[in-house]
Amino acid sequence: MPEEIFDVVNERDEVVGQNTRREVHLLGLKHRAVHVLVFNAKGEIFLQKRSLKKDIAAGKWDSSASGHLDTGEDYDACAVREVREEIGLRVAKVPERVFKINSCKETGWEFCWIYRLESEGPFVLHPEEIETGSWFAPAAVTKWVAEKPEDFASAFVLIWKRFLTTDGHG
Repeated sequence: MPEEIFDVVNERDEVVGQNTRREVHLLGLKHRAVHVLVFNAKGEIFLQKRSLKKDIAAGKWDSSASGHLDTGEDYDACAVREVREEIGLRVAKVPERVFKINSCKETGWEFCWIYRLESEGPFVLHPEEIETGSWFAPAAVTKWVAEKPEDFASAFVLIWKRFLTTDGHG
């Protein structure tokens, strides 16, 4: 399988070039990603535990679905693609945009759009990407993140704290 190619962006999230996934991560270049938070009718959030095969944050709990934008792809198209690829969910429309996080150390130098989606599942988890997944009450996630942030991908810790302070319905 050929290595993924990402758009490299500047501090204003404008594309300035392309490079391989490995080089982008190795050199700490700014690039783009999405995170989709999936909630059910009871208000619980579905979190995934990342596969131990992942190159970053292996075995850590993370957003319902997340991933890098491919070269030339926009944020909305990536959000739709990632929920299909990672959790097997086909959506008829782009999930609701909640907020954007600027590139920083915690995100691995990714500009991230955070999306919210409602679904009851069931999900089909991609075995190369996800070890397992489960529904959690938001209050339980908040307590868990506060007590054991090391259980989570660093980007998710940042996203969850910001989500709780926005009108993300969290």
